[in-house]
Amino acid sequence: MSLAQEVQSRVKDALKSGARDQAASLRVLLSELQRMAKEARRELSQEEEVQVLKREKKKHQEAVEGFKAGGRQQAVEKEEWMIGIIDELLPQQLDEAALAGLIDQVITETGASSPKEMGKVMSALMDRAGTQVDGRLASRLVKERLTA
Repeated sequence: MSLAQEVQSRVKDALKSGARDQAASLRVLLSELQRMAKEARRELSQEEEVQVLKREKKKHQEAVEGFKAGGRQQAVEKEEWMIGIIDELLPQQLDEAALAGLIDQVITETGASSPKEMGKVMSALMDRAGTQVDGRLASRLVKERLTA
């Protein structure tokens, strides 16, 4: 089942249970997935769907920061709920220890030894683990290992 189908199913469930606010929030997510598929003029791959969800999660995280600064607690709770839903839909991310082990393996395989070769390591890492890797965390860990 694609992520778009999963979101569609959750919209239906929310409507059946009478949770109109939740259904509306999920519809926004679904419409973004559908818009991207329409732009691509094909069904999105799993990786592309994950990228859309990650973008949406980032938007909601930025909104949380803004709402906290403005003292709008109810809006913060709604955005955090949406972040939780997106997290449920996203593939399980590697934890820091597992990611560090994988990075060490990739560095050994690529023979990288300086920060100049970070791109080569990141490319190989993303090819191997793809959607299971948080790019920011991976970048930080690779940089630490190549500068050490």
